[in-house]
Amino acid sequence: MEWCVPDPLSTRDIRLDEHAVTTVRQHGNPSGPRLILTHGNGLAADLYYPFWSQLADEFELMVYDLRNHGWNCVGLQQDHNIPTLISDHDIILEGIAREYGDKTTVGVFHSLATLVTLLSLSDHYAALVLFDPPLCKPAGNEAEFIEAAERMAERTRNRARRFRSEQEFAEVLSFAPGFDRVVPGTHSLMARSVLRRASDGQGFELRCPREYEAQIAEFVRSFSPLLDLSMLNCPTKVIGADPTLAYAYLPTFDLSHASAVDYDFIPDASHLLQVERPKHCAEMVREFLSAQGIQ
Repeated sequence: MEWCVPDPLSTRDIRLDEHAVTTVRQHGNPSGPRLILTHGNGLAADLYYPFWSQLADEFELMVYDLRNHGWNCVGLQQDHNIPTLISDHDIILEGIAREYGDKTTVGVFHSLATLVTLLSLSDHYAALVLFDPPLCKPAGNEAEFIEAAERMAERTRNRARRFRSEQEFAEVLSFAPGFDRVVPGTHSLMARSVLRRASDGQGFELRCPREYEAQIAEFVRSFSPLLDLSMLNCPTKVIGADPTLAYAYLPTFDLSHASAVDYDFIPDASHLLQVERPKHCAEMVREFLSAQGIQ
């Protein structure tokens, strides 16, 4: 199976600072409520197409990549950090409202993007749907979380930098334990979404350099304990991976504070649940928003 992301209905370039611009893509139904969607660390918004395409008939979809990811050019590594991503988030929200008009807006985010959104504390959203956020509170096994983040950063820095072809990258993913549950066609979709042709014309390289991805992993260990779901000012749904599975991203613990939100998980789904169970994830989004009168 081949997933082909269609051309957007329209695009807008939003300047984040003097060095960085992100391209917001409009998909779906412009007459519907607005969903704003982005991605996790080292990934790209187009990778989630099997998920967000399920919502295209009912909702206006505003899709964008975090700085130094996806469609965006690579900027300075010193600017690749959580505080900058929080600032970017707020600028992008304002830019979308300015370019497309203000309307009922829902944030639908995964992993790193959930952390950025929660730390932003923006009051722009009518609701939030957060997929597998790195919910981490100081607890007895906080050391496990820190050690896992350090291991992940080290593995990322040792990852291959360049590939001879997109097919080679897709074949590598087919042997990666974290990608053994994804729907057919995801490996090649990811290759097209996270690789770009190398500037010297010799093969393909990661759109988000491995050093940048590793740097964010190290930031996550410091910022995740700051999350406080009780401070949210809009209805929020948290959809997690199956807690009985070995985690593919970072361990989530001390979920007692999740009582402040509508929390659920998808059995047999890992951290990449949106490309493992895309229809199920979309239906959970639809049901939650319908319960909030957003449809």
